[in-house]
Amino acid sequence: MKTDIRSTDRRNFIKSASLASAGLLGFQGVQAIGAMENTSRGTSPLSLPEKLTVVFQGDSITDAGRDRKYYYPNESRGMGLGYVFNAVSNMMAAHPGTEWTIYNRGISGNKVYQLSDRWNDDCLQLQPDVLSILIGVNDFWHTLNGNYDGTAAVYERDLRALLDRTRKEFPDVKLIIGQPFAVDGGTAITDTWFPGFKAYREAAHRVAEDYNAVWVPYQEIFDGALKSAPASYWCPDGVHPSIPGAYLMAEAWIKGFESLF
Repeated sequence: MKTDIRSTDRRNFIKSASLASAGLLGFQGVQAIGAMENTSRGTSPLSLPEKLTVVFQGDSITDAGRDRKYYYPNESRGMGLGYVFNAVSNMMAAHPGTEWTIYNRGISGNKVYQLSDRWNDDCLQLQPDVLSILIGVNDFWHTLNGNYDGTAAVYERDLRALLDRTRKEFPDVKLIIGQPFAVDGGTAITDTWFPGFKAYREAAHRVAEDYNAVWVPYQEIFDGALKSAPASYWCPDGVHPSIPGAYLMAEAWIKGFESLF
């Protein structure tokens, strides 16, 4: 596995969140502050490529209410209002000399087999250099109401098949796999989630290791965040992050992305 992004810069985040609470920063101001503190505009300590195609894939956490009519790259309304928007706006502001092509193709409610059904249109034809996938919560959650009969083994098998299919077309594609998460104390998270959901997190981690992907441990990130505020602040239903929860995800994702280069 490429790397494991374990922590975020808590001091900078708390400073940003405090300014936002006071009304001194807008949504984009909060997300960009880390970049502005760590690098001056137009310069970067990283050896990032000038041209790069990045594709985000997943379910509602990635979708985050994006307007699907805006399907061209780098369109703000097509990025949704979650971690993808935060990550993309931060990266593009911090690296203005690049010509990156970035797409959000997350769709609410999706499980792995549904990604597979639309993979040609929503991934392969976009020719990704970097593919980021966060998927798995619905593969488990939908089994609880009887609407899906999948298992952790099916989830892992389908995810491996999807990555094999992608690597066949693009052998050099760089992979980022996000850890499926359930935030304790969220209104949708009940005792029925445990211990069953753990098997899906473990399956995703095995896949990340076997495919040499960057692993972003969102579960541990939210578990750590609960020490400073409850789930109602970070992720009210335990599945869909709030504004500060999306910020934490974006910050961790960016560190994972940067570790690729």
